[in-house]
Amino acid sequence: MKRVMLVMCAALGVTMSFSSCSKDPLKDMTEEESRIYVTNYDDSVNFSSYKTFSIVDSVAVATNTNERRALTDYDKKLIADVAASLEARGYTRVERAAKPDLAVNLTRIDNTYSAIYYDPGYWTGIGGYYDPFYWGYPGYGYYWPSYYQVYQQERAVSIDVVDLKNPRNNQLVAVWNAMLRGSGVWNINNVDSMVSAVFAQSTYLKANNQ
Repeated sequence: MKRVMLVMCAALGVTMSFSSCSKDPLKDMTEEESRIYVTNYDDSVNFSSYKTFSIVDSVAVATNTNERRALTDYDKKLIADVAASLEARGYTRVERAAKPDLAVNLTRIDNTYSAIYYDPGYWTGIGGYYDPFYWGYPGYGYYWPSYYQVYQQERAVSIDVVDLKNPRNNQLVAVWNAMLRGSGVWNINNVDSMVSAVFAQSTYLKANNQ
């Protein structure tokens, strides 16, 4: 069982009437108002049972034509902010070789056509860059029973936290995911506020029960 929380900066579900000279509220939104943050988690998990994490050393970039890894200034900022947020929640960052409790995968998604479904475990199907072998589990897959729709010509960022302590049936289980969508999600100036937002709505994600 997972729960979904959605934060949207602009209230779009309001009935309005427009004249020919009225402004289009969608077109007139700022980048900040257009962004949507969705977080998912496994509500059967006790997040305080995890103590350590390791985060990827670069960011996967998935498009409708190719997949690659990148380490731009944006990617470095994203890695640093996510790691700092987890440390602030009481988790200890360690190297991959130290057998961390949690693995953190980061992906930038750039789909230029509609009806694309993003599965947090999609890279296992295309051979991607952070398959379970990267985390020391050759032959394993990822499991998360849901998907996210990425709309036409929209960029997104996904943060996936995977349980390395308790694999199930040769599957590494994703226990938390954040999807960042909307204008400016690939803008380095927005990383701080976006990462802060998804962690702010995930109060359960902490290494102790206090």
